[in-house]
Amino acid sequence: MLEGNRVSRISVRGFAVASATAVTAVGSVVGVASGSTAQTNDAAEATAADTTLLADIPAGQQAQVQTASLTQQADAQAIAADASAKKDAEEAARKAAAEIAVAKKAAAEKAAKEAAKERAEAKAAASRDAARDSSSFPVQGSYSVAQIQAMARQMVAGGQFQCFSNIVDHESSWNYRAVNASSGAYGLFQALPGSKMASAGADWQTNPATQIKWGLNYMNGRYGSPCEAWSFWQANHWY
Repeated sequence: MLEGNRVSRISVRGFAVASATAVTAVGSVVGVASGSTAQTNDAAEATAADTTLLADIPAGQQAQVQTASLTQQADAQAIAADASAKKDAEEAARKAAAEIAVAKKAAAEKAAKEAAKERAEAKAAASRDAARDSSSFPVQGSYSVAQIQAMARQMVAGGQFQCFSNIVDHESSWNYRAVNASSGAYGLFQALPGSKMASAGADWQTNPATQIKWGLNYMNGRYGSPCEAWSFWQANHWY
């Protein structure tokens, strides 16, 4: 038979010890016939005695163990949260940079289109002004340099006149009948052939206003403005 006081004492140690004792009890029943009951019970008690249960740890040490475990969990969670936050911040920064790049590209394209539109409008306005102004001057048998320059000032926009004048200075010195002996280039702008200027008027050979109209249209059409034409002339010594 099992010793009642031994079962009671072992079961106080916790569920694990009670379980071990219960298993041993089976062995004890079998051992009755063989006379080994005491030995089997002693082995079970020894096994139970070697088992360390949470209930066997003093209360203060239990609190320390639990606190250390919670601290480790909190540290791991904090590290994971920092890594997640860093990843989210990097992704947000990449998206923001991409959006800024797209916005800048769109703004640049819009600015380029607006600038091109303004240039086209300026050229059209310059052409209209030249066409109107060229026919407003009375026809004369001859013209002085001062008279030709006065015409040009009225036909060329103020901010473009000096560039326009620089080209005429270099090409013909404001001589509307100037002829290049070797090439046959003619007039204020040394058009080659001179008959090109007929697009501005049939009197291109004798009327400086007609030549000015043609020259201004040429500079605006090919270079965008007299000043852009002058920049090209400075780099190449022709335009």
